[in-house]
Amino acid sequence: MKVLAIDYGDARTGIAVSDLTGSIVGFTTVIHSWNQGKTIQEILRLTREQGVERVVMGYPRNMDGSEGPRAELYRAFASDLEQALGMPVRLWDERRTTVEAHNILTQTGYHGKKRKNTVDAVAASLILEGYLSWLRLHPDDQRS
Repeated sequence: MKVLAIDYGDARTGIAVSDLTGSIVGFTTVIHSWNQGKTIQEILRLTREQGVERVVMGYPRNMDGSEGPRAELYRAFASDLEQALGMPVRLWDERRTTVEAHNILTQTGYHGKKRKNTVDAVAASLILEGYLSWLRLHPDDQRS
């Protein structure tokens, strides 16, 4: 089963897609758009093109677990995306994914514009890896 993970953002949205077995990250990209409709259309295209069966989207929470100020915007985007896709979009706690992505890029020597254009895909990969690990620990859970 292929899973697509989303690190949603205002100007850049990171995308990571698992391999066919749903065990590792197989593909990443970044959608560059301020237009929510264009972002949804691009996610639809990638979902069809990659044969995705499940979608998970990073969801902003504060460090104490409460919902941050952007949570309502993310929930609305996920709802619009669900309608467009015709499948559920699971919201996944994305605390510290961007911080971890920046740390990974620092350790691998990515700086400046190169880093700016990569960090969202790395964050999406971290969301995907977390979700895939959770699925391995909960194989009987059929929720998307």
